[in-house]
Amino acid sequence: MTTLAEQLKAFEGQQVGAPMVGPDEVNKPMIRHWCDAIGDDLAVYHDEEAAAASVHGGVIAPPTMLQAWVMFGFRRRLPEGPNRQGELMALLDQHGFTGVVATDCEQEYAREVRPGDRLTMTSVIESVSDEKRTALGPGHFLTSRMTYTDQDGELVGTQRWRILKFKPGQPPESQQTAARPPRPRPSLTADNAWWFDALRRHELRIQRCTACGTLRHPPRPVCDRCGSFEWDSVVADGRGSVFSFVVNHYPQVPAFDYPLPIGLIELHEGTRLVADLVGVEPAAIRIGLPVVVEFVDHDPELTLPAFRPVEP
Repeated sequence: MTTLAEQLKAFEGQQVGAPMVGPDEVNKPMIRHWCDAIGDDLAVYHDEEAAAASVHGGVIAPPTMLQAWVMFGFRRRLPEGPNRQGELMALLDQHGFTGVVATDCEQEYAREVRPGDRLTMTSVIESVSDEKRTALGPGHFLTSRMTYTDQDGELVGTQRWRILKFKPGQPPESQQTAARPPRPRPSLTADNAWWFDALRRHELRIQRCTACGTLRHPPRPVCDRCGSFEWDSVVADGRGSVFSFVVNHYPQVPAFDYPLPIGLIELHEGTRLVADLVGVEPAAIRIGLPVVVEFVDHDPELTLPAFRPVEP
């Protein structure tokens, strides 16, 4: 009978599945969207004249877009046929290594990618590590190597992608025996210290422009509607609804309890703030859930707002 270690090593060198062909050719609109999203204004990515005068002789795509050209969307399926990466993940899940976290990514570029290119990606499971002890729990590092080629089969670039599949469990003994650390401190400035001072008095305040009456949060020195630097504050009634939320599981920071639901709360007054959601199971949280503020005194120097569902 083969051991788990032997089964894992058997995946090394295996091609994940059929090559993935980009759904679209490299194109200028998507280059523009990418550059807008990350704030990259390099002229060779969007200015035809400047790109023609450069060493590239024309517009090129940002190198870091390499994997974007073959990524599948929410409704696009993986290529049909066996998928060795999926089989590897399922094997680890069966042995309790159900957690996953990305650790690092490396890319190497062989040539520029230009509008009109059609990329294909072939992925190989490069290595599976022996079991390692990590702060998240015991686990295995999985490294995949992706090779990108163009429509003529010419190498465009390579990428190494590494994840950790780990076994969630008790934190290391050093964390179990140590005293629970305090809640992380907020970054206080001359513009927001008054808001945290009000929380210690159990007041949820909203900054208000005295020139035009606009409410704003988080606190800032100038009104983004009229440009006035004059302001005061009003006390919120503490009621609102869940505008959006996330439930955080990993990585775990000792100062918090998990799972950790965090909500973007829209107050009745119209402003929004991020705060913990308490008194509710994560599965019961929904967009639009009515909530009310609860002040949590973490220590004598720190009080933060949390929100719990409104009682029926």
